[in-house]
Amino acid sequence: MKTLEEMIIPIASRPASASLTIKESIVLPPDTNHHGTIFGGKLMAYIDDVATIAATKHSRRPVVTASTDSVDFLYPVKKGDAVSLSAFVTWSHKTSMEVFVRVVTEDLLTGARKVCATSFLTFVALGDDDKPTEVPGVIAESDEERLLFDTAPDRKEARRIRRQESKHFANYMGTDDAIKNSRSSAVPQRSANKGYESAWGVEW
Repeated sequence: MKTLEEMIIPIASRPASASLTIKESIVLPPDTNHHGTIFGGKLMAYIDDVATIAATKHSRRPVVTASTDSVDFLYPVKKGDAVSLSAFVTWSHKTSMEVFVRVVTEDLLTGARKVCATSFLTFVALGDDDKPTEVPGVIAESDEERLLFDTAPDRKEARRIRRQESKHFANYMGTDDAIKNSRSSAVPQRSANKGYESAWGVEW
């Protein structure tokens, strides 16, 4: 007789290209700062939006942003330019997915294009109980996909270390103002969030 584990059918892996999502937008005056370039926060919102869609396509489950691992701004995006964001799932582990986003800016009058930003984000898929649930593996096919897939475990380890540091700081500082705490007492305050579990509080 088969055990319960043997009866569970694993989720089939999916090609990275199946999650490819493209978003395009023109940079309007309200989107820009006093330098005439797009607000970093505006571009980050675009990045999170397109990455969320890619992660949902791959898992076919509701997802939450677990971390924005990196956003590197490489070239300014000016008012009147177009920005094209492409995102796809590069790697998955248990319940989490790593998504890579490339942002290309285009001068619509000259056609000149440059990669203006790159980003890695991590998402967690949620089951019907709103707890992390298993996601499909990733099949890397192109040279770019294989490069990102092969280097993903190193980025996951860097995320693990960074999350440990973040939890340490959160526990040390608690929920009160850090400057106020430093003036009132040298004794670290325990976080009120200790023991709280969600998609952000468990190992993916």
